Amino acid sequence: MNGGMRGVGDPSTTTDGDVVLNRWIGTQAVNLRRHVESLRPFGYTEFGTGSAAPSRAHIDAVNRFVGDFRTKLTDGSAWLDAAVSQATRAPSQSNRAVVLARKDVLAGRVLYVEGIWDFYFDLFVQRLSAFGQRLRAIDRIAANLYEDVYLGLSASRPAPTLLPFSYSSSGFSPFTFRRGVPLRRLRHHQNLFPLVIIPQHRLDAVWALSSVLHEVAHNLQADLGLWAVMPRLVFERLTTAGRLPSEVAIIWARWHKEICADLLALLLGGTAVVESLMDVVGRSREGTVRYSEGAVHPTPVLRVPISLVLLRRLGFKDLAGSLSSAWSSLYPAPFGGGIPSRVLDTFQCAADLVVDTMVFRRHPQLGGKALAELVEFGPNQMALIELGAKRLGSGEDLGTIPPRLMVSAARTALDERLATPQEITDHFYRSLGRR
Repeated sequence: MNGGMRGVGDPSTTTDGDVVLNRWIGTQAVNLRRHVESLRPFGYTEFGTGSAAPSRAHIDAVNRFVGDFRTKLTDGSAWLDAAVSQATRAPSQSNRAVVLARKDVLAGRVLYVEGIWDFYFDLFVQRLSAFGQRLRAIDRIAANLYEDVYLGLSASRPAPTLLPFSYSSSGFSPFTFRRGVPLRRLRHHQNLFPLVIIPQHRLDAVWALSSVLHEVAHNLQADLGLWAVMPRLVFERLTTAGRLPSEVAIIWARWHKEICADLLALLLGGTAVVESLMDVVGRSREGTVRYSEGAVHPTPVLRVPISLVLLRRLGFKDLAGSLSSAWSSLYPAPFGGGIPSRVLDTFQCAADLVVDTMVFRRHPQLGGKALAELVEFGPNQMALIELGAKRLGSGEDLGTIPPRLMVSAARTALDERLATPQEITDHFYRSLGRR
């Protein structure tokens, strides 16, 4: 034992301890290389070969992103190899200390990259689970939203190659991470493509999946360039055309992202989006009417009436009236809850102007068109929703009915009792999940 310890401190003396120590030092380089190699590029088929599998474009983007880090890690392995070689040739305390220090530094770097690799592995591997077909259906709806909007913009502005990618999580509310936003799970690097996160329990109520339309609409806002300009447009419209106080206009400008997502979801997805919104915000009277200073979401009780303004503008006055009556029965005015009187007193004027600004005004970011001109929603789309509902109810093939209308179709099938909730759900995913 004592001789072994003298060998560590005295490189001129070779002991059994030195042999073991040198072998251990050499193994550290092997371990590190193996760790780096485990962060391999993802294969096109390892997450399945069916329709639910991640697209080649998504896998390529991730492999390029992680590959840049992997190259640096490989260079780091050579740095450790050099220290190991030196410590083996000249086994001094100082050389061995260099090995330990470099091992420590490089282990931290590998773990840093491994966190990013793990994020995408977890994202992609869900496609091999029971969620695969369901997530593919969500992807199809998202892709259809992008396709139809960008088709309206004309071929001069093609849709992004990397379309939204969905995955399931726990919790109550869906949410999204936009393209280019720094993410903590990515070590604060920019998100490569839009991510739409749907709580697993929401996937069991397909007629309430307008949340998918809403979250994808956020990404469309950003990709189309409306995200940055809309607060100013709303503020200017309310203070000029509406002659509303600036303090009221500031509140509506702060709400712009959520209002625009609600409206775009309705325009793209159909009338049942309003009922689905009612599902989400229709909670206790106290909670639904409670005003939150500085919140980016409109006070929940106001979100449905704002959407009803658009529903009327689209020509569905009777349906808007029925939904308004139902909502008013649940939440009788005056609402209370701390909503400023200046907001309530000017609500209808402000809501009309905001809807007009967001949906019916033409914008340079949209090639001089309005959102309502990019995507049509009217009697023809309602007929397709009715047809989709019947086919969901009977189990027939959906044919060419746009996926973006199928949430409303599912809601119609449920409301009209065309099939059981489970039958509607199963056929919804069988049809959309294999497209």
